[in-house]
Order: sequence, then structure tokens, then C-alpha cells
Amino acid sequence: MAATATNTEDAFVTVPGDRHSEVARTLAEPVPQTLSLLDQFGLWGNLGVSLLGFTGAIFVLQPGGPGTPELSLTAALTAIVVGTLLGTTAFALAGLPGAMTGAPAMVLLRGLFGARLSYLPTALNILQCLGWAVFELVTIATAAHAVAPALPKSGYVLIAGVATALLSLRPLGAIRVLRRYATSAVLVVMCYLFVQLAWRPLPGFTHGTWSGYWAATDTVVAVAISFAPLAADYTRHSRTPRAAFGGMLAGYSLTQVLCYVIGLLALVTVAHNPADIYGAFIALPLGSLAFAILAARELDQSFADVYSTAVSIQNLRPLWDRRILAGTITALATAGALWLNIADYENFLFLIGSVFVPMSAVLIAEYFVVSGRRWDLSVTARSRWLMLVPWAAGFVTYQLINPGQVSWWASAWTSIGHSIGFAPATWMSASILSFGVAAVITLATGPLLRLRPRDTTTRTRGAAPGGRRSRPAAATAARARRVARPDRRASRPAGR
Repeated sequence: MAATATNTEDAFVTVPGDRHSEVARTLAEPVPQTLSLLDQFGLWGNLGVSLLGFTGAIFVLQPGGPGTPELSLTAALTAIVVGTLLGTTAFALAGLPGAMTGAPAMVLLRGLFGARLSYLPTALNILQCLGWAVFELVTIATAAHAVAPALPKSGYVLIAGVATALLSLRPLGAIRVLRRYATSAVLVVMCYLFVQLAWRPLPGFTHGTWSGYWAATDTVVAVAISFAPLAADYTRHSRTPRAAFGGMLAGYSLTQVLCYVIGLLALVTVAHNPADIYGAFIALPLGSLAFAILAARELDQSFADVYSTAVSIQNLRPLWDRRILAGTITALATAGALWLNIADYENFLFLIGSVFVPMSAVLIAEYFVVSGRRWDLSVTARSRWLMLVPWAAGFVTYQLINPGQVSWWASAWTSIGHSIGFAPATWMSASILSFGVAAVITLATGPLLRLRPRDTTTRTRGAAPGGRRSRPAAATAARARRVARPDRRASRPAGR
């Protein structure tokens, strides 16, 4: 199919996959491309739903914080739809190079920054994914305990940890299971909750304010785009780039909008405090069953965090077995969920996430426009220090507008803003503006970024410059096809 890096020893050879294909143990092995449009829709549709999203609707309803004026329903619903579409489009575009090259997310950063410089964002991604894995295990245990309090939370943490480990050992199989079973159940539950809440008396759709609209939109954008540093870990296994992009955009947008709308309706009807939302859902007819399904579905969040942590580590150690890594990471996350007070770490996780918003803009602009999809993804890829400039500019823009909730960090950036005479206006969106600043600077410096040796890059979906693959790359791909498809009958698309 395709060899995408110039150094044939480090090439990502993509091969056709079938319903029995699974992710290779190391980065040196062929990449099976087996996930269909429906598989991608199921994966991202499930990831678009989160128990944290229901409670997070309060930041859309009251973007200024507790005690501040509430947005009108019209303004809040508009912010949810606009923010979701903007954020989902950005992370879907960031995931496309994975489908085109067969490279996971952090390995793609070798092409953007060079091999050694890619270690910095890789370390940050490992830190945030591990932290979110701990957070998700705690969330699952809390939700399960609310439905069935007979078992202590620690018991649910252990159960969730074991289930996460099993899903992470066979990630492509887990995605296919999500598509076949979980997606339908989740959509039924979401529609049921929506109907149950929507028929209750609602405040007037224009009752409230539009002040803080962009802050509310920014919240939704940030949640969606937070998946950008994980996206290519899954799109690399898509049958086509179109299937990857369409599945991500449709699946995630649909369910995140539903998730936030349901949370919003719950807040204005039955639960006026985010802490009461879980209880409000359980109190509905059949609410315990519906909430139990949502709590079990949350496992896909912990699975994605654990698996992406393992794949990110492989950018540093390409020959380490991802199964051993996933098992070790799950054990660490489970121990953290049992003994750490993860609530103190949540604001730090959001801070790390803000790093990847402008980085996604740099990646998209550089890959699709500046370099024309020609990147060196080998372990010897040269450092590209100039790429740090638009990333840093976007990050500074984000922090000046929204430095987050880590007290010492927020105080420092507020002081910097005062010293340069900058005060963020109410219409400013940290995610949108930082993304735009990083993208514009990347495009503006394009002529300098194009200065690269021709013999160290290749176009995706074809290996060597000139349009033909080198003999070693072609031989590697041929061997990979024989390994991945020994029998024509085994190569039929999954689910057809």
C-alpha cells in the first residue's frame, strides 16, 4: 500500500487488514489498515460522550463562574454546536496525516519538529494521558458506586482497571466491539435522557444573556480539540483518509453535542448544581439502567488514554512491546486512582492540554500547506527549531487570554499581561485565537520552512521522490502483505 518515511528501516508500511487484524507489537512492524467508516464513527462517537461532559455543561451555562449571569438557552445551544464543530474539525484534520502515513500521533511530530525535538511534546502527552487515565478510573468508580453503592469505590476502580487493561491489549478488537454494541446502546440512552429532560418545563430560550458567549464556546472547543494528540493513534488504522475524517467528524460531533445539551437541560430543569446531575439521571424512570450503561461506556475513555500513552512511549522506544507498556500503564493508573487525590491534578491536566491546541494548528498548516505532505518520519529526522516559533506564539496567546486555574501559573501570566498592557476582552476565545495565531505564523514563515534537503523527505501514499518506492521499501511492503493477508478470504472488510 504505502511506505511513508525515507529511511526504509523506519518506514511505516501500511497493509490491508481484516476483522482479525490487530495492532503490531512495535513500531517496526507493518500497520494494518482495517477500520471502516463505521468503526471510526463508533470509536469517536463513544469518545464524544463523557460523564465529565454532563457536569461540564455548567461552564457553558455560566462561563463567568458560579454566581455570574447565565447564558440564554439560545446562546448556550449555539455555543455548544459552534464549539463542537470547530474543535472536531481541527482534531479530525490533525488526525488525517496518521491515515495517510500510518504513523501514530507523537511519531508524526518527528516530521514537524524533528526526532529529538518531538520528545518534548511526547513527554507532555504521556503525562497528560496517564493523568486522564487515572481521572477516568475515578470517574467510572464514582458513577458505578452511585448506581450500586454496595461495593466500595475501590472495588469499582479495580474492576475498571482490569477491563481497561483487557481493552488496551487488543485495541482494534476493542474498537470493533464499540462499534457493534456500545455505540447503539449509548445513542439509545442519550436519546432517552434527552426526551425525558426536554419535556420538562424549560426557561424561555431568550431568557438570559449572550455575555460570555465566546468563553462558553471556547470551553467546548477545548474539550473537542483535546483529542488531537491522540487522533492519529487510531486513524493510522483506517482503510482510507476519507473514512477516518468522516467518522471522526460525524461521530464525535453528534455525541458531544448531545452530551452537552443533555447536561444543559439537566442543569436548567432537575439539577441546578453539577454535583446533582448524576443523582438526577438515576432518579428518572429506568434512570439507573441508563446511567449504568453510561458508566460502563466510560471505559473507552480510560482505554484510549492508556493505549495512547503506550504508543506515545514507543516514539521514544520504538521496539518496546506495546502490550507490556499498556499493562504497566494500566497498573500505574489503577494505583493512582486508588491512592491519589486526582482532583488536585485536574487543573494541571487542562494546562497541559492547552499546549496542544496551537501545536495542532502548526501541524495542520505545515503538513497540508507548507510542506505539501512531505515529511521525514524516521528516527534520524533532523531538528526543525524554527517550528517552535509558531507553537510558542500560539501558546503565549492562549495563556494571556486564559491562563487556567493553577494559581501560581495564572498569577504569573496575569502579571505578564499587565506589564505589556494587555487585558483579555470578553469576546476572546483562547482556543480559537491561539489556534489562529499559530496557523498564520506557520503559513507566513512557509518559505523558510520549505528549505529542506530533497533526499530526506517523501510524499505520503508513495515512498521515494519521483513517485516510485525504492526496492527495499517495496520488498518490505510485499513481505508485509504476505504476513498480513495469507489468504484472500481473510481479507474481506470487517462487518460486511
